Amino acid sequence: MTRRRSDTRERIRSVALELFAEQGYEKTSLREIAERLDVTKAALYYHFKTKEDIVGSLFEDFYAEAEELLEWARGQEPAPASRREFVRRYAEIIQGPGRELLRFMQQNEPAVRDLKTASELRQRMKSFSDFMVDEKAGLPDQIRARLSILTLHMTHFAMRETTFSEDEVHAAALEVALDLVPDDPPSPPAE
Repeated sequence: MTRRRSDTRERIRSVALELFAEQGYEKTSLREIAERLDVTKAALYYHFKTKEDIVGSLFEDFYAEAEELLEWARGQEPAPASRREFVRRYAEIIQGPGRELLRFMQQNEPAVRDLKTASELRQRMKSFSDFMVDEKAGLPDQIRARLSILTLHMTHFAMRETTFSEDEVHAAALEVALDLVPDDPPSPPAE
């Protein structure tokens, strides 16, 4: 019974994301989600009371993966190699289950900004920056470090009208993001 309930929950989340992508978050109703699933609204309400509850559950999954990544980062020396590994690991998150959530966020940016989960997302991004940025580095390198993470987010949006596959875009975005991670500044010459 638990397995069936979780399958239904996953189907609801998947169909909701499809509809949000097709019509937008604001224009999609719970009734339409239920109809697409061929279930009653009561069955849908059993799992999620609101659209925000559905989106919140998607963000919870993302946050769990992000927290695992941050936990890994806390055990690392903040150096270029560990920062590049951080970017690689984050790229895996948003290439996997996070891909559809990222697409949802880009397509529904005004609605996402107003959701409760948006402030939590900003906090996660700040935590990412805290690991990526060497505060002693010059401003250009601090910007490059922050852009390494943002590159993974924005490239899919910027390249959506091209003929490249999502996998090609993702691989190129990762390459660019890794190139943006600054190397350690050279040591001052010995006196």
